[in-house]
Amino acid sequence: MTLLFTPEELIQYLYKETSPELSAAIKAAIQEDWTLREKLEVLQNSTQSLDKIIESPRTEAILHVLNYARESVGEAVQQP
Repeated sequence: MTLLFTPEELIQYLYKETSPELSAAIKAAIQEDWTLREKLEVLQNSTQSLDKIIESPRTEAILHVLNYARESVGEAVQQP
């Protein structure tokens, strides 16, 4: 019998956020179902790739935000 697990449940399993019962069920299912094992492997590779991605805003964007903040504070202070 093939049990169906949602992608969310599989991600929770990877992050060890599932209940002991669900973890046991998924672990047993991946031993028998190669398609589930492959889905889990794809998700695992994706989560590892996400951990490697480092994004930061452009310097220009940061400067615009800082300038806007300075202007907003300056206007608020100048008002009686």
